[in-house]
Amino acid sequence: MQRKDLFIFDVDGTLVDAYQAIEKSLNFTLRQLGYAVVGMQKIKRSIGHGDKNFIRTFFRKNDIENALSIYRKHHQKALLNFSKLKPNARKVLSSLKRKNKNLAVASNRPKHFTSILLDKLDIKKYFDKIVCADEIESLKPNPKILKTILDDLAVNRSRAVYIGDMDVDLETARRAKVDAVFAKGGSSTLEEVKKYRNKKVISDLGEILQIYN
Repeated sequence: MQRKDLFIFDVDGTLVDAYQAIEKSLNFTLRQLGYAVVGMQKIKRSIGHGDKNFIRTFFRKNDIENALSIYRKHHQKALLNFSKLKPNARKVLSSLKRKNKNLAVASNRPKHFTSILLDKLDIKKYFDKIVCADEIESLKPNPKILKTILDDLAVNRSRAVYIGDMDVDLETARRAKVDAVFAKGGSSTLEEVKKYRNKKVISDLGEILQIYN
């Protein structure tokens, strides 16, 4: 077993399954602006880089600002109705807190929507620090998001680990020189992250408790 003092989590696809909420909001927006709807697989492959970049994937340049406004308004309600925790997420968070570990969130999802998710699913209470890309004006894979957490919690990077489901998460960890865990079943495939040779790979969040002590 390895000892870590700080566990940093991505949100979407790692702790939370909000894919249906994203699909509902995107396809509502597409229909409102006269575009054809898209399937879940394409949506799932397009998230993780902030909602502005997500919207840019599906709309013409002159529609982006309007689309983003419609999407965000719809998404506030969709998150409340169509999001859920990933299996064993609460168990892992509560177990780590009982062991007096520091817990943090590092997400490209805007702060406002991250707060809605964490409040709705009743897991915000577990985290000592929540940092979202929009509040520091720096999207992953820029390592600023992880370095901010490390600095604010005064934890050495060797005692921290970042858990995420995407290539961008592992790249962020690499740049910050923080150990990484890849959670399968999210937006990136295992094949896409094979270049990160030092990562741990899990199929279920519960495995975190087996890997780290």
